[in-house]
Amino acid sequence: MLILTCPYCGVKAEETELSPGGEAHLKRVGPGGTAEEFEAYLFARKNIKGVHFERWRHAYGCGKWFLAARDTHTMQVYGTYKAQTAHATDEIVANARQARAEWVPDWPQGSEAVVG
Repeated sequence: MLILTCPYCGVKAEETELSPGGEAHLKRVGPGGTAEEFEAYLFARKNIKGVHFERWRHAYGCGKWFLAARDTHTMQVYGTYKAQTAHATDEIVANARQARAEWVPDWPQGSEAVVG
């Protein structure tokens, strides 16, 4: 059974108390986007075996959306964080790297990060 800790209310909830929301950190396409970009937004997903970031809603608790990092192969949870966060925390990245040394985040890290 998958157990995730809600970062808002702190409750450790079983997956039966949560509602899945799909892949996290998707970039929405605005009115100026092409048909191909909109199609990719609707249907293209990474669907990887390994480190994956997902949206979850604490449906039978505080009702808030949050994000979780977990391994789709082993079901190991690396951590959860608030939905307004742009990327996983350094602690979650370290947890994932400890379990899967070959994994590299697909967003800018440290000095590569763009601020503003």
